[in-house]
Amino acid sequence: MTQSSVEPKTVAEDAGNGSRIPAGRSWLDRYFHISNRGSTVAREVRGGITTFMAMAYILLLNPLLLGGEDALGNKMSQPALITATALAAAVTTLAMGFIGKVPLALAAGLSVSGVLSTQVAPDMSWPQAMGMCVIYGVVIMLLVATGVREVIMNAIPLPLKHGITMGIGLFIAMIGFVNAGFVGKGEGGPVTLGVGGHLSGWPVALFAGTLILIFMLQARKVPGAILLGIVVGTVVSVGATAAGLISEKEWGGKAPVLNGSPVSMPDFGLFGNIEFGGWEKLGATTVGMIVFTLVLAGFFDAMATIIAVGQEAKLADDRGRMPGLNKALFIDGAGGAVGGVAGASGQTVFIESASGVGEGARTGLSATVTGLFFAACLFFTPLTQLVPNQVASAALVVIGAMMLQNARHVDWTDWSVAAPVFLTVVLMPFTYTITAGVGCGVIAYCAIKLAQGKWRDPSIFMWILSAVFIFYFATGSGH
Repeated sequence: MTQSSVEPKTVAEDAGNGSRIPAGRSWLDRYFHISNRGSTVAREVRGGITTFMAMAYILLLNPLLLGGEDALGNKMSQPALITATALAAAVTTLAMGFIGKVPLALAAGLSVSGVLSTQVAPDMSWPQAMGMCVIYGVVIMLLVATGVREVIMNAIPLPLKHGITMGIGLFIAMIGFVNAGFVGKGEGGPVTLGVGGHLSGWPVALFAGTLILIFMLQARKVPGAILLGIVVGTVVSVGATAAGLISEKEWGGKAPVLNGSPVSMPDFGLFGNIEFGGWEKLGATTVGMIVFTLVLAGFFDAMATIIAVGQEAKLADDRGRMPGLNKALFIDGAGGAVGGVAGASGQTVFIESASGVGEGARTGLSATVTGLFFAACLFFTPLTQLVPNQVASAALVVIGAMMLQNARHVDWTDWSVAAPVFLTVVLMPFTYTITAGVGCGVIAYCAIKLAQGKWRDPSIFMWILSAVFIFYFATGSGH
């Protein structure tokens, strides 16, 4: 055997976890540590595509949530919202791939968008709301850099964490039901079945049909069930409208009709449209609570999601340590500011990243592929606009149902846990505000522990937080 036929036995560079990568690998392999993590380029590409398909629904749902009026009666342009959503997802996911080098994808957090649309925009303009988004992103980055983020996460009892996740799920589901016209206000009670107390119109029927279809696909464990259900619902909607079975008026202003080419140039009209200040009429307490709520909604599950996906990819050990964890957390925090600047709401890591990991993804190349697909979507706004609100709303309800799976982690036989979690969960959708649910849950937890003589169980942070929420409610700030 000649010397030239012998593979070099030197090493090239450190893989980031103490091991060495064999020389002779491609630059792609060396940069993303593909071989070192037991993966291949083909697996990473397949994983990236799978992750994109699993979370592409955000391009439809985020504009739906942010499509309402602000305090001045202004609305953001739907094409611009779609562009902003795709842009922010592409930028943050590519950053996670190239810098974090982990198979995690980011996009607009539905919980953050829900807070912006129901709690923030009604009291200020959309540019001011996006300014608040930038502020909360900066706050999270500072919390990560100083290590305070982990302290706060550890200070909040685990059952309350699950309760907040479930409450946000019900809150998102309620938004979906209301937007679809399946739930409304009426004389029969605070909320009724349908607008005016009865269901009417084919669009509502298509919402129900899409909802059931997605649940059926999920039960069959069909990959990309949410996106597939939306596509089927949209195709039926377009066909029914084209055939004259459903008039454009019945769709409530957004008929599934394609006018012109399915491809268009991106609309960057919302980029950089942010304002800071002008919040004097709200008061310092309310503004502080808005930022706190956005921080909770934006980063609450991020650490758990990152570690969970990392463990699935065999990157994290039993103690949750994984290569690039701080980078990943910092990029996730920066997603709040990036989303605000883009006009798309705060970005956060999506649990759907696990679907790509299931296909073999182990490195940042997978996230890079997902980010490139989001970037390509910048040019397909007309196709995205085809999806009716009623069909997209079905996905909101499904995601809400998925978030309720955390109920299995709560000990419902322990009343000191069950009561605060119950209040946290039910008050978010009932009051249409995440802050009220979190506040009542925190206060109830501390009060019950005090009644049991276990006042040392809640951390100092929880007692301080409880006092802040009592002041918040007592002064009428939680309007």
